[in-house]
Amino acid sequence: MITLMAAEIERKFLVEEPPPEALDCPFEEIDQGYLVSDGQTEIRLRRKGGVHFITVKKGHGEVREETEVEITAAQFEQLWPQTDGWRVEKRRHRIPLEDGLIAEMDLYGGALEGLFTVEVEFASQAHSGAFDPPGWFGVELTGDVRYSNQQMARHGPPG
Repeated sequence: MITLMAAEIERKFLVEEPPPEALDCPFEEIDQGYLVSDGQTEIRLRRKGGVHFITVKKGHGEVREETEVEITAAQFEQLWPQTDGWRVEKRRHRIPLEDGLIAEMDLYGGALEGLFTVEVEFASQAHSGAFDPPGWFGVELTGDVRYSNQQMARHGPPG
């Protein structure tokens, strides 16, 4: 299965303290490791539940290109050792918002334990620009490369 997104439009925020009801929302465990990153393009492996993917992302900030291909568990396991030292683990809660939007709140584990971020994906830049985030979202991180998963996987939480 191949999912090709011409553009992924999303905004990311730092969560100081998630509201209790957000933690009651459905979640998935995610293991993510990076094979390559040159600052503009990254190639990552992701295990989300029992499904495995290899993903290519291009660009930074609010709008990025993304191509995701589902791979077998055996292919994932063969490539996973190459991500050693460049991984994140997180629990992703899906929280319904107004206007049919979904907030994806990540609670990080391992070296990033205690870090919470939330992302919202939009159908257009106009929708993104009109979005008024709930107060619990906190400081906006969109475009802040220090908070990109691949940077945190390599260097730990931003100081």
